[in-house]
Amino acid sequence: MLDAIRLRVPVWAKRLPSGLAGAALLLSLWFCVLLLLRLLPGRWGSFFNLIEIFVGVALVAVGAALLIQVVRRRMLWSLRNKLVLTYLLIGLAPVVLFVTLVLISAYIATGQFAIHLVDSRLQAELSQMAGANEHRAGLISQVLEESPSAAEREKRDVAASADVARMRLLPETKAYVDGAAIPLDPIDEKTPMGLPPWASQLKEGSFQGLVLDGGDLYLVVLHQKKLADGRLFTLESSVFVDSRLMNSMADGLGRAALFPRKMKSLAEERRAAAAAADNKSVSAASGKVSGMERLAVGTNWIVGGKEPQGENIADIPVRFSSETAITDWGTGDGDNILIEVDSRPTLLYRQLFGASLGGIVTSQILNGLIALCVVFALIEALALFMAIRLSRTITASVADLYEATQEIDHGRLDHRIGVTRQDQLAELSRSFNAMTGSLQRLLVEQKANERLQNEISIAQEVQSNLFPHHVSNLASLELHGVCRPARSVSGDYYDFLIFHEEANEGVPARRETGVGIALGDISGKGISAALLMATLHSAVRAYRFASEELVYSESSMAGLMASRDEEYWGNCDELFQSPGRILSLLNRHLYRSTQPEKYATLFLAHYDAASSMLTYSNAGQLPPLVLGRDGSIRRLDQGGTVVGLMDGMHYDEDRFQMRSGDIMVAYSDGVTEPENDFGEFGETRLMEVVARYRDQPLHVISNKVMQALDAWIGAEEQPDDITLVLARQA
Repeated sequence: MLDAIRLRVPVWAKRLPSGLAGAALLLSLWFCVLLLLRLLPGRWGSFFNLIEIFVGVALVAVGAALLIQVVRRRMLWSLRNKLVLTYLLIGLAPVVLFVTLVLISAYIATGQFAIHLVDSRLQAELSQMAGANEHRAGLISQVLEESPSAAEREKRDVAASADVARMRLLPETKAYVDGAAIPLDPIDEKTPMGLPPWASQLKEGSFQGLVLDGGDLYLVVLHQKKLADGRLFTLESSVFVDSRLMNSMADGLGRAALFPRKMKSLAEERRAAAAAADNKSVSAASGKVSGMERLAVGTNWIVGGKEPQGENIADIPVRFSSETAITDWGTGDGDNILIEVDSRPTLLYRQLFGASLGGIVTSQILNGLIALCVVFALIEALALFMAIRLSRTITASVADLYEATQEIDHGRLDHRIGVTRQDQLAELSRSFNAMTGSLQRLLVEQKANERLQNEISIAQEVQSNLFPHHVSNLASLELHGVCRPARSVSGDYYDFLIFHEEANEGVPARRETGVGIALGDISGKGISAALLMATLHSAVRAYRFASEELVYSESSMAGLMASRDEEYWGNCDELFQSPGRILSLLNRHLYRSTQPEKYATLFLAHYDAASSMLTYSNAGQLPPLVLGRDGSIRRLDQGGTVVGLMDGMHYDEDRFQMRSGDIMVAYSDGVTEPENDFGEFGETRLMEVVARYRDQPLHVISNKVMQALDAWIGAEEQPDDITLVLARQA
């Protein structure tokens, strides 16, 4: 049912972008739709307008993430682009930030210096006014103290005012005695300045500063002095702040301006202007609106000087604003007004150093500074050039390496990188070329090793066929053998050769009469030992089949009996029943057909089923052990030296009758010689394992021995071939 109603995705939908690109496309479509829906009237339009804001924010976020992804995958994939970006972030960005910080700091310091000059000139003007006013106050107080009568004091006041008026250097001066004004200049009626209550008795006896009265700015200086008769004399000097005064303040600087109100936003100014216009008549009628409130309605900048022209392209305009303190003349409250200066660095530099700018020394300093800037520019250009060269070197080497890896990936192992430089990247390219050559040689060697491994596998398979796979136990003797190579092929050898009685007419099956047991170890390991082991196996088998199958003619038998070795050879049917003779023949064969350093150890035995008699000869092999039912151990060590090392060797024989339960244990040195921290495995441990499981089947005993060996060797590699042959009397 679900398969029947499954929706199929159309082909065009599969081509749509996914991930961040798909999200950005979907949000863009929604944003365009919302642009149309927001035009709906009423609440729906407002609702879609709000949704549009959220979609816009999401679109910006997804767009930023998509931009970062594109930059990382496209622009920053190349190492050259990464190095350029790294240089910009590490090298250029700090320089730009430092230069920007220096320029901003220099601009602020220059602007503050310009403001400081204007403010200093205002303070100097006030100090000059204060000095003159103090001198003048002393003269007037002396005149007032000479006449004790009231009538005479009035006459003297008028005379003093006339005398002082002639001496007066400032435009406007007023005098007060106990807060009452005395005329100094009957003609002067320009200033509306009066003595406010807060200034009728000053704490320190003087005041100087910038004051605001009736919407106008003044430089005002006050000095008070106690007369001899106890009256308080106050002398006031003021200068109206207008463009003429500001011209003197801006002399040599450019343009200076005062704006007697704090900075306000345009909306606040409009609201203040509207409120002031609505209440204008009320404020005028009441007369209680302060000068600061009247000034907020619409006063303009008081400007002096003119905007300076730059001398060169580096002589940028410096416009800076700050605040300076003023006092409301009506209330005595302190406040701040805006002060702004337009100047140029060259003008401020002249104001800072003055006459010291002239002369040869100054010219040399300027020329040296210019030369230093040129040197720094050249160093920066050289650094940029070297950075570009180094980055090209790095990126070229990486590009060569990338191209070489692509060539290697396509199987062209003969590709080499052209190297002409002597640096670490060049050594890396040379190492890559060496690695490519080594890889090419390794592939050739791998192919050769694969062929050799195939041949070894074939040799291993052939060798495995040499060992007896299906052991036929005799009625009186159980047989078992195992060989575990240390490598692919083994140099150990074991074999079981079953003897049968002569065939009779009408009797197809022959009864086993005995068995030949062989166990050997070839010198060396690997392929050479395996080949010699095959040779030894073939020779032993050849002598075995010769003793059983070979039928000699009467002439050959006569020739053989006539030979001088007649006593040694005896009957051919009983040839293999003499292990010593076989070892002599094998020694001669191996000595004459192999290299001098090649030899083998070999144990040969013949078991007669009828008598349970075991005849053996040992040619240098580790002596097999016979574990009796009573726990006794017999060592089979009669024989001679190894076969194939010296010619003409004779090997002794020994024989004994095996009893019921006797187990013959024949083994190679790979069984007893493995070592660990406790020493060799040894014969004692071998026989302990065999004795513990002697009543178990022979293959179980063999497995227990192998397990004990594996536990003794541990995680180490098997040091030698392991061969074990077991034979138990029934």
